[in-house]
Parts: sequence; structure tokens; C-alpha cells
Amino acid sequence: MGLGLVTLSACGSSNDSGSGGDSKTVTLVSHDSWAVSKNVLADFEKKSGYRVKVLKDGDAGEAVNKAILSKGNPQGDVFFGVDNTLLSRALDNGIFASYKAEGLADVKSEYQLDSGKNRVTPVDTGDICVNYDKAYFEQHKLTPPASFADLTKPAYKDLLVTENAATSSPGLGFLLGSAASQGDDGWQGYWKKLKANGVKVVDGWDQAYNEEFSGSAGGKKAKGDRPLVVSYASSPPAEAIYSDPKPKTSPVGVATGTCFRQIEFAGLLDGAKNEKGGQALIDFLVSKEFQEDMPLNMFVDPVTKSATPPAAYTKYAVPVDDAETMSPRKIADNRDDWVKSWTSLVLK
Repeated sequence: MGLGLVTLSACGSSNDSGSGGDSKTVTLVSHDSWAVSKNVLADFEKKSGYRVKVLKDGDAGEAVNKAILSKGNPQGDVFFGVDNTLLSRALDNGIFASYKAEGLADVKSEYQLDSGKNRVTPVDTGDICVNYDKAYFEQHKLTPPASFADLTKPAYKDLLVTENAATSSPGLGFLLGSAASQGDDGWQGYWKKLKANGVKVVDGWDQAYNEEFSGSAGGKKAKGDRPLVVSYASSPPAEAIYSDPKPKTSPVGVATGTCFRQIEFAGLLDGAKNEKGGQALIDFLVSKEFQEDMPLNMFVDPVTKSATPPAAYTKYAVPVDDAETMSPRKIADNRDDWVKSWTSLVLK
């Protein structure tokens, strides 16, 4: 996917002084899912005096790889969107400069995976989970799966579509969730069972959810024929909010026993041309204003104690009390080998 340049300018400032350290433009490099309300961004620009430019650089994995390749001479000042599945890769390659954000004390401690060094700041959290098409399961009088183990049962043969763990963030998260659930020695046998049970693998989330999944897509007619898809616990509110008219309940359910906890971070890029502007932008990302704006724009959950998600979001949200987790160090030690083994096992 090519690099897209999006300028988000709400203050109409003409005092952009180019790429120098005193520039009034601060550049955020992110994945394609970045979004913020115009009025919230305008408020930051007005208060800080900085104009924000956003470089959207593909999906999360692609964006992280590009940031590593441009180490020392970054495309922007702040990177947003590295998650816990790829965090060690970014940290080990030294692409971030240390910065302790104002407001960090308000961020819940369980999300501060780089505490002490502060090379990255937690911004949001969410859960990668299997979603199900409620109408399909009601029509076929079939109980939706409740766990990773359930997905291998004959009742769910040829029903699941997931993303490629080598090319997709939710695909990798689902692989890591299965490894956390089934154990280091059990996950390969688990995927053999999934393959025998007809799991379908596609490149990325958009193809899986919008083309293969049989559930509705924001009120639009479904294209696919698979009633189980690896997506997010926040899919139900997204489905309901984008539907017109809005339903009483979301048409999409979440198999809460199939979830892997994802945390996204932002960091000041080493070599940033506008370091002060980058620091101000990171402070903004953990501010109450941004944290409460985020759920209805990116369909993720706040990481701060003081933020309250909007009622329109919580009305349809599915709480996940016991998602699978894995330490960034363990992910770093195993990720590449696991993805290689997974590719040989599932795609060949």
C-alpha cells in the first residue's frame, strides 16, 4: 500500500516554517486506521500553536517496518500505532527517543509496558476476537463458539475466516492468542485441527470482514458466506453505529473466550525535526479530550483512568474480562519462528 499524505489543519495557520526544529507543523506517522474528530484536533492546534500533518503508512505492520527502515531520518515526529505484538521489534531497532508524557500518571499501569524507559506511551487498547453473525447462528439454531477449543469442533467446519499472521495485525494477534491459550507445545496441533476443520485464511482484515464474513457491514448487505471472522471486540458498536437505522442490538456478536489483548502506543521518533511539537502531540494523545473522542473514531478503548467512553459506544460494546495476554519479551523471542511455522503449517 502506498504512502498517503493527509493534512489535518483546523487552524488555517500560515506560520509553517518548514522542517526546522522550530517548525509550527508536527507530523504524525500512523497506520491507515488513524482518526480524530475535527473539533478535537482543532482544539489541540489552537491551544498548542502547532498544525498537525498525518502520514498514513499502510497497516500497522507495514507502517512499523517503514519506520524501522527510516531510522535516524524519520518521515515525521511521532509514530502512532505500534502495538504489543510488534513493540519489541520497534524498541530493539531503536526508532524511538525517550519521553515521559504529561498525563502518564493517569494511564493504567497494566498498559505501561515500557515503564521506566518511556520510549513509547500507551494510547489505546482493544481485543482481537472471533466475531459471529448472530442471524446465521439463530437461523441454524447453532450455539456460537465460546472458546479457542470450540473452533475445532465439527459444528463449526468451514465457518471461520482469519487473516494471515505474517501480513496482518489481527491475524498475528489471533495466532498469539491461540499460543497463549494452547501453550507453546500445543498451538501447532491446534492449528492442524483448525486447518482440518476448514479455516480460511486471507491477507488482511478488510478482506476477511468486508468480503468473506456473512455478517452485515455497517448496515450494508453482506458479501461473504463465513459467519465467523477474526476481528475485534469493538466490531459490535461499529456495526450498530454505522447502521441506518440504528438497531436495538448489534447484528454481530463476540466469542469472548477467543480474545487477545492488544495495546497501541505512540512514540517520539528518534531524529524528529520538531521534538517539542512531537512531545506536545504525545501529551495530547493521553489527554482526556482525545481519550474520550477515540472510541467513536477508531473503535478502541481508552487507557486512562479518568476517561469515560461515549454512551453510544458503551451501549453496544462487549466487555472482555479475561483476554489472553503475552509479554512483549516472549513475543519477541518467538514471533518470527511461530509465524514461519504457522505459514508452513497452514498455508502450504
